[in-house]
Amino acid sequence: MSETWLNKINWSEDGLVPAIAQDAASGRVLMVAWMDREALKRTAQSGEAVYWSRSRKKLWKKGEESGHVQRVREIRLDCDSDVVLLQVEQTGGIACHTGRASCFFSRLEHGQWLETDAVIKNPDEIYKK
Repeated sequence: MSETWLNKINWSEDGLVPAIAQDAASGRVLMVAWMDREALKRTAQSGEAVYWSRSRKKLWKKGEESGHVQRVREIRLDCDSDVVLLQVEQTGGIACHTGRASCFFSRLEHGQWLETDAVIKNPDEIYKK
């Protein structure tokens, strides 16, 4: 497969693009991460989400430690070509490192953040460090 499709993306100055992971069945936003060119290429080739960790400065395959792999059903690009949307099947129903279904588990109510989603699995049981 030719990689010219990667050239259409408006990469940031540091070579990244934000990537939204959305549950393909429910439409719920699971998480937002970053991708560099190699991460997006590997994602498209493998069918499983690969991201760029800005803190660790390296590629990481979603689920490499937790087992909570994201199987990619569709990759979309927004109208400005600067945000990628991955429609995924989330293995184990857990996308967040806190053990929740989504990273968006806090809702603003009356000037305070309220945690609305329960922990599905304790992170200590997921990440054996």
